[in-house]
Amino acid sequence: MANEVGSNDVTTNDSDWFDRYNSEEDFDMDACFNAFDKDGDGYLNLKEFETLCRALFRNDRGKIYTMELKKLQDVFSVFDRDKDDLIDREEFVFCWNNWIKKIVRPVSVFLVVDVQNDFISGTLNISHCSARQNGAEVVDPINNLLETVQFDTVFYSLDWHPSDHVSFIDNLSQRKLDASSPVSAADAKTYDTVIFEGPPPMKQRLWPRHCVQDSWGAELHKDLKIMENSTMVYKGTNPEVDSYSVFWDNKKLTETTLVSQLQKRNATDIYICGLAYDVCVGATAADALASGYRTILIDDCSRGVDLKDIEKTKNTVTSNSGVIVDSSQVKAMVEGRDRRPELGYKLAMELKNAMCE
Repeated sequence: MANEVGSNDVTTNDSDWFDRYNSEEDFDMDACFNAFDKDGDGYLNLKEFETLCRALFRNDRGKIYTMELKKLQDVFSVFDRDKDDLIDREEFVFCWNNWIKKIVRPVSVFLVVDVQNDFISGTLNISHCSARQNGAEVVDPINNLLETVQFDTVFYSLDWHPSDHVSFIDNLSQRKLDASSPVSAADAKTYDTVIFEGPPPMKQRLWPRHCVQDSWGAELHKDLKIMENSTMVYKGTNPEVDSYSVFWDNKKLTETTLVSQLQKRNATDIYICGLAYDVCVGATAADALASGYRTILIDDCSRGVDLKDIEKTKNTVTSNSGVIVDSSQVKAMVEGRDRRPELGYKLAMELKNAMCE
């Protein structure tokens, strides 16, 4: 039973190994390998790798986050490149540079989504939607994060629609509906979904006129803190296609400037919040995950339209190895002192996918 996975407890020296590495430069790769090569045979077996993970995945108060066995095995197999059930020193070089270092010292982006007047007190005030949530409530916790957490980069997104935008219900008569549309133009109401003629036919939820370019409604809320050297990302500028995600329009035809900016900065982690939780925030989080980023959705910094759709958004994030946190947990995560196994698993699977391409 000596090699049974899960039977090995983390020692006191092991438990703070990565915290010490996070604060000092002289804890190098060889020191890490030697620390967890318990039998000194020059390899890490699955049990020893589990001990490493128990030291790696913990919060700033010392709580260990466990990784289920199947996922632990999945991660181990990514770095066991010759499939001999051992990670040798050469294989550990890849693990260290591409996995451990990014987990302990992430490059963190804060993405504030659409905290604009129209969604808070204007034409698409979300407090009038079924969830009855007040969009203004996100401003203070977002500002607190901006003032207390040292993100590597801050982005603000803005819905930025031309006046003839396809999503506006008062523009419905400007385009023909497809025969398959579940609602006719005569019967359509705000928040209904119609289908416009193609090619191909396009589903579209109908919204009140909102966030028209250069209008008061499109401005960021006056109390929202705007950081120096931050970047504005404008979306929804094509009149013929809506754009919920800050990455892409809804048809995935055109990417925003965010995509290249993230690549330029070598971003690893994206913290996402804002308005509306179940629409633009949710679509952005889904695209961040699909694009390979470690994705963190900040619950108390987001408000939404429909409670059921908010729960669907949460399920999408967590089922794809993203995490949902309260803003009080963000600082320790950005500083690499609170390290989540879900995000470690996500990174490992992205490395696996890259190796298979």
